[in-house]
Amino acid sequence: MILQGLHQPPFNATFAGMLVGALRYQGSTASDAWIYGASGYAFLMNIHTELCPSGPYCWNLAESCAQIRNLGIQLTDHGFYHLGSSANERRRVEKTLVAALDKGVPCALLNMEFQLITGYDETGFVTAPIWPSPHSAPEHLHFGSWAEMGDEIHVNYYTLDQVTPADDRKTIVDSLEYAVDLYRNPTHHTEEDYGVGADAWANFIGAVKQGQGASHGNWWNATVWSECRARAADYLVEIAGKYVQARDAATALAADYRAISEALSKISDKELDSQVKLGLLEQAAAREAACVERLGELAAGLGKP
Repeated sequence: MILQGLHQPPFNATFAGMLVGALRYQGSTASDAWIYGASGYAFLMNIHTELCPSGPYCWNLAESCAQIRNLGIQLTDHGFYHLGSSANERRRVEKTLVAALDKGVPCALLNMEFQLITGYDETGFVTAPIWPSPHSAPEHLHFGSWAEMGDEIHVNYYTLDQVTPADDRKTIVDSLEYAVDLYRNPTHHTEEDYGVGADAWANFIGAVKQGQGASHGNWWNATVWSECRARAADYLVEIAGKYVQARDAATALAADYRAISEALSKISDKELDSQVKLGLLEQAAAREAACVERLGELAAGLGKP
């Protein structure tokens, strides 16, 4: 049983790829940038104190579900499972996912990466390839054993039900307010030892000072968040095109987020001199800090009748 037409684009930000794939399957014509921006993920930056590559996956996803619903998806988390999860626990969640797929509802998992579940066969779930082999996540998952995950089972399962999307103005205002809240209330949006907003930049700078600038985590975090900031810029360009009163502010903000994306792209280079990297980080952090108040003003202006 396969949901025909359900595919996951090969984005570095696999959370966004999961959403884009599900929305395309459900018939949405929203741009990639709109989905990144409206979900709030374009404005997220989550960095572990040791620059662990897990940053893009370990934030408080529940706080973004309202924004995702605005896009037309009710994202439901069916729990966390691990190597010690019992056979009954595994059967229960598998039954839930099979029932959803039978109704045409996309499903997904998070185990290292966010990955759409596109159907099932007699032996297990069929999962969407993300990147070309050999770098792709597993494309099949055996019922019961989940053997393809090996000893690295720390997985959440999701269903992505279609709901009526919000109107554009509400979607934009909610996403911009979420972006501001990420920055102003960072501990509300992530786990211990991680940081979002200003804390993310401080953690990144601190880790580079401690010699982590040549790490895999440096490359992956900067790569994912660079992609997100580029889509934030594109999203703001779309906002500028929709509302005359927002044009100047949104266009200026788009230029700033484009510059932040370019800086992070340079920072992703593990071989870049650490002092140069620190300078880029500090400049990008200051630029993003200056954007936050303006995002709030843009949201307030659009929220007025």
